[in-house]
Amino acid sequence: MRGPRIQKSSESSDSLPLPLNRCLAKSRKTDEGAILPGRLVLSHCNIVGEVARAMMMRMPNWLRAELFPDGAELIAAAHDIGKVSPTFQKKIYSALSRKDDAVLSSVKAHNAEAEKCWGGHGGVSQATAEARNVGKYIPEILGQHHGFSPNLAAYQAVSEVFGGESWQAQRIELLAQLKQTLNTNFPIVKDALQARVLAGLTTVSDWIGSGSLFEDPDGDWRLKIEQALDSAGFMQPQLKSGSSFLEVFGFAPKAAQIRLIEAADQPGVYVLEAPMGLGKTEAALYAAYQLLQKKLATGIYFALPTQLTSDKIHERVNAFLGQILEDDSPHKQALLVHGNAWLKQFEMGEEGNPGGAWFAQGKRGILAPFAVGTVDQALMAVMNVKHGFVRTFGLAGKVVILDEVHSYDSFTGTILDALVRALRQLGCTVIILSATLTQERRAKLLGIAPQGNACPLSPYPLITAQPKDGGFTEISVERIPDISVTIAHRFETDAIDEVLRRAEEGQQVLWIENTVKEAQDLYRKLAARTSGMEVKCGLLHSRFTKTDRAANEDAWVNCFGKGGAEARTRQGRILVGTQVLEQSLDIDVDFLVTRIAPTDMLLQRLGRLWRHMETRRPYGAQCEAWILSPDLAEAIISPELAFGATSKIYAPYVLCRSLAVWQGINQVRLPSQIRELIEATYAAQEEGEHMARHLHQVEVMRARLERLALHGLSKGGTTQPEEKAQTRHSDLESTEVLLIRTYQHDPLTKGTWVTLLDNERLWVPHNGRSLKRKQWHEISAMLMQNTLKVADYLAPDVVNKTRINWLGDYFYLGRPEYEESVMLRVALVDESGAVKSLDNSLANSSYRIHYDSLIGYQTIKKEGAKI
Repeated sequence: MRGPRIQKSSESSDSLPLPLNRCLAKSRKTDEGAILPGRLVLSHCNIVGEVARAMMMRMPNWLRAELFPDGAELIAAAHDIGKVSPTFQKKIYSALSRKDDAVLSSVKAHNAEAEKCWGGHGGVSQATAEARNVGKYIPEILGQHHGFSPNLAAYQAVSEVFGGESWQAQRIELLAQLKQTLNTNFPIVKDALQARVLAGLTTVSDWIGSGSLFEDPDGDWRLKIEQALDSAGFMQPQLKSGSSFLEVFGFAPKAAQIRLIEAADQPGVYVLEAPMGLGKTEAALYAAYQLLQKKLATGIYFALPTQLTSDKIHERVNAFLGQILEDDSPHKQALLVHGNAWLKQFEMGEEGNPGGAWFAQGKRGILAPFAVGTVDQALMAVMNVKHGFVRTFGLAGKVVILDEVHSYDSFTGTILDALVRALRQLGCTVIILSATLTQERRAKLLGIAPQGNACPLSPYPLITAQPKDGGFTEISVERIPDISVTIAHRFETDAIDEVLRRAEEGQQVLWIENTVKEAQDLYRKLAARTSGMEVKCGLLHSRFTKTDRAANEDAWVNCFGKGGAEARTRQGRILVGTQVLEQSLDIDVDFLVTRIAPTDMLLQRLGRLWRHMETRRPYGAQCEAWILSPDLAEAIISPELAFGATSKIYAPYVLCRSLAVWQGINQVRLPSQIRELIEATYAAQEEGEHMARHLHQVEVMRARLERLALHGLSKGGTTQPEEKAQTRHSDLESTEVLLIRTYQHDPLTKGTWVTLLDNERLWVPHNGRSLKRKQWHEISAMLMQNTLKVADYLAPDVVNKTRINWLGDYFYLGRPEYEESVMLRVALVDESGAVKSLDNSLANSSYRIHYDSLIGYQTIKKEGAKI
């Protein structure tokens, strides 16, 4: 609710506003570090409006008709009208190397620091638009173009802090000139979702219009609009037409793949439930290719549960793009080289440069025509998070492939349901892939009523189609031949002896734990036992730097993947890992050991066994899995004691239900038993005293998670920073950590020598923005390869931001004025692997931290430490 009008003060009511030809929107920095005046507000607003107009002209007609009305370019152009205000002009003129005394004198009565009270110039833009009645949703779009909604409860357009009526008159004049120059008026915005898309258009146009091509205020900017869009990556890919499935992937499609491709022939929602190893990824990609050929889609976003799985699937998607794109198509070279290549090749203005919040591949990728990323980035498209609407804009019109959907909990599931509903309205084609989806979960995703336990089980595999122009249909698929897997329940000590014996016989063995620490501890035991044996032992989990993770992953996938036939014969191997090994990695092992987990996770893990029928296996190898599980009766009475650390990862009730299903099984047929095992685990049933108590905990948690998720979806209240937004439930926040060997500042040359973990030395100039763009981006990408994410409480302690400001041109460090904390932790790793603070003291007050390329990031709680 708008507050009372603030009275003018006599001191400032006599001050005249700056003429529009003196109101600066930008400053610019020379190579020598001098700050000079940049673009005027009028010029910058015109540039952004024309960028938006040109961007919309590159979209297909059907998408423009549905979401981007004529006049949307004026919304984008008007984003910075709030810079015509005394506080902003005082701030920008005060920062110039050469002071303009006349301007500074005219605004001396205003406090530039007070801008944070109303959300900066975005708040002034919103207040101005509200006063002009420009139309529903439009003022809010202008106000939030920096990613968050300003608080205007106590302010109006003519409030004295905004310059009163005289400065408001200047803003009105600026709006009139923009309308005249662009020859358009504000459009009608039909609903809140369209408003989010237009907010994304506005923000991205602002980023591009703030790029290096427009820095020189004397240059002719009109000639650079198309070049700027090309430089930002907004180019139409050139498709090869008519390529068959066989030509694209090198093998003929299976029955289930053909049925999905036939069904997904228009925008809508399609669910493919099929076992591991069937080729769901290829089916979804080829369906997307057909839609792209028909011009019914603008690109592809392939969303996976974790960064680790998305990095690996990137290679498969790149191979696909190599087949469907012409050799001279934009994006092809960058995508085929590496995920980081897109960072280096394309420029997206200030926010998309190194040091900006959107430089990271995980964020920027959602704006690219083709991208592989985490589901979190897609989920934030419907959440009240900073720049959530940029993701909404980035997904509009695309084929969005959601993989491994079974693995999401009630919290993420609530947000995912909202995302699927929104994607329908955004003209998207949603393809949902799952090996282990419950019937109730499928119904929620499709927005239909669940059938209930009394109904017969749906067939499996199954395709469910809900096209935009058509009804709901279930399409059964030809049954797939079963693989019989022998199941045994064993203890850890027996399993260690067994995997050593099998590996010594030449078998390729996989052991999956539920926590990183358990995986690290087990690896140490096995590494010690295999010392001196002709057996290779390795470890894969999420707490490696990007460089080490990629190297480890490549080495093991090359052995365990389709191309590893020769490598398999050389020696036996044992790979220890966590949940990252159960999803999206195309690995095939001879023997599996897994810690007990929910049924859907166990089935995913079993999907790594004997995955490729053509694989030659050592004599005596059997398709067998050992499950490390406690006694069910003991687990029901005391799950924390029986399951140990696993009970902190998965709900005890689900673990007990899963164990009850699996304890009597010594042989399982896959995929024919997948549906019955899943439904037996999750179907509602009467429970005894202890299980009823565990079920109550699950129901309480589910209700809490759904409330939390709905809060995140709410458009009211404070916008959350992206780094703190929760897309999957965890009581533990995580943070990014940069690990280096040493660093040494050189004040004379204004830079820092950084020794990376592989002992390579990297020169990091403090003024990265003065470098050639390619070099600047490359330095940032190299530093990023030495980062990892860990839980906040296990990370090196926060240091004063001034200690790491020299990294501010390469990493996003957060903006204190928006109440974001330091977004990066930096620590040193000595030759012994000990992780220390920047002054060589203890990195964490409660944990000793160690890092090496074999075991990753390790933490040991100090005696007596309180967490």
